[in-house]
Amino acid sequence: MEPPPSIAPATLPISALNHLIYCPRRAYLIHAEGVFTENEHTLRGDLNHAHADLPGFEHRAGWKLLRALPIWSDSLGLNGRADIVEVRESSGSIAAARPVEYKSGRRSKWLNDRVQLCAQAICLEEMFAIAIPEGLIFHAKSQKRTVVPLDDHVRAETLAALAALRATLALLTAPAAVLKPQCDGCSLRETCLPEVQGHLAAQQKALFKV
Repeated sequence: MEPPPSIAPATLPISALNHLIYCPRRAYLIHAEGVFTENEHTLRGDLNHAHADLPGFEHRAGWKLLRALPIWSDSLGLNGRADIVEVRESSGSIAAARPVEYKSGRRSKWLNDRVQLCAQAICLEEMFAIAIPEGLIFHAKSQKRTVVPLDDHVRAETLAALAALRATLALLTAPAAVLKPQCDGCSLRETCLPEVQGHLAAQQKALFKV
C-alpha cells in the first residue's frame, strides 16, 4: 500500500513559522485543519497592525517605508506580507533594505518573532538580490524598536523551523497538546484543551504501563 500523500502545501505562509515555534499543535490546527479563533491578543494585534496593513509608502529618516509589501521566496517555498520594509534606493534600484515586524506586546522572549523576521529578510534578499544583515521588531506596548542581527545562527534556526513546519503539517493528526506558558495567550486554547489532552495522555500511559 502506498503511503498517504503529504497534506503540507508546497508554498507556506511565513506566519506559519511563527505559529510552529509558538506551538506545533497550533500550527497544525491552523494550517492543516483550518481552525482559527480570535481572542483579545489577536484582536489587539490586528489593531496595532492597522496602519502597517495599508499598502503604500512614506519617507522617514532617510528611509523609504513600504507598507504591506507582498514578499516571497521560490527557493524556500514561502510567501507572505511584510508589515514594513525600510529601503534605501540608489540610481533607481534598492541598495539596502530591512524588514520591520510589528508586535502588540513588549519585547518577546520567544524565538518565533526573530525566525519570522529572518524569513522575511531571506525573501527580500531573493527578490532584490541584496544582503540584509538585520531587521527590526517594533513593540507597540513599549513603542520601542529592537534591532535583530540576522546572522548565520538565526538563519540556521529559520531553516530548521521551516523543515520542522513541513514535517509537522505532513502528519496525519495534530501533535499532542502540551500545557506550557504559551497556552495562556493562545486563541485556540478552548479548542486545543491542553489540560484535558494532557490528562487523557497521562491516563493512557498509566493504563498501558507494564
